Amino acid sequence: MSPMCMYSAAPDGPDTGVPHDWHYSHLAARAAGGAGLILTEATAVSAEGRITPWDLGLWNDRQERAFAHISHLLTLHGAVPGIQLGHAGRKASTDRPWRGGGPVAPADGGWPVTGPSPLAFDDGYPVPHELTTEEIQRVVADFAAAAGRALRAGFRVAEIHGAHGYLIGEFLSPHSNHRTDAYGGSFANRIRLALQIADAVRAVWPDDLPVLFRVSATDWLTENPGDERDGWTADDTVRLAKELHAHGIDLLDTSSGGNAPRARIVPTPGYQVPFAARVRAETGMPVAAVGKITDPRQAEDILTSGHADAVLLGRELLRDPYWPHRAARELGARPTWPDQYDYAL
Repeated sequence: MSPMCMYSAAPDGPDTGVPHDWHYSHLAARAAGGAGLILTEATAVSAEGRITPWDLGLWNDRQERAFAHISHLLTLHGAVPGIQLGHAGRKASTDRPWRGGGPVAPADGGWPVTGPSPLAFDDGYPVPHELTTEEIQRVVADFAAAAGRALRAGFRVAEIHGAHGYLIGEFLSPHSNHRTDAYGGSFANRIRLALQIADAVRAVWPDDLPVLFRVSATDWLTENPGDERDGWTADDTVRLAKELHAHGIDLLDTSSGGNAPRARIVPTPGYQVPFAARVRAETGMPVAAVGKITDPRQAEDILTSGHADAVLLGRELLRDPYWPHRAARELGARPTWPDQYDYAL
């Protein structure tokens, strides 16, 4: 199960960022439905790193205790508990999508946003504060601290959120990163933050447990040879994958888009699978495929054809929590139901 934000935590007070009954029932249902790995929604490593005031976070003890209950529930139902850790960068402090998703001003419960450069995400969005090198190191430390809390809370897989135009992806792409210091300009400089966070998380995460990295394989911007302001490309993703693998990342979760609001994307079934397949073919790094994967045979073909090592489902699991069990039946396998259900089938 791909990470999917529920925007349902308390926006302020002592329960800010704390999972509660909604999150417990939502995630446990997908575990009972047969998902093998469940990645919780994007979980902010700091209060200012939340996408919305209603996001989950993992920067204090109260949050850690609640996440421990989630990992217990998922394990109880036979799923591997995983967590995605992220920082929203210049796309932070926004409203819930069903309320329009626009910026939330500090006077209305939002907060000042940060990014690699003082470039607003879109018209009407605030200009972010450009992070200093000291502040960048604080972000790296926040990722490491959150990973340590996730491990203590019982999670077995950690994923670093470097996709969809949030902070790490903002640093990766020349579309959003116009810095001239050690974190901007050249490819090596723009991937520096991603590699430092990978190292910091890997340093606190056991060697025998996997660390994943979610990337947007392309910004979906028109590419002109030699113009490095165009954005992040599939070629860049292949180069990054090699570096991440060398820094202890075990699998690349390959998505796309999110950094350029006016990029032209036509989301056809499986439209992002070729990005994963290319990384796997050219680097040998394990990859996960995502994006409008809805049919069991479609998912099975992605694996048996060698395009990916794993398939992550998102919205389809919102529509049908028992999709994995249905897929098992359609593909000739016997679903493994909880005993409480299995005897009645």
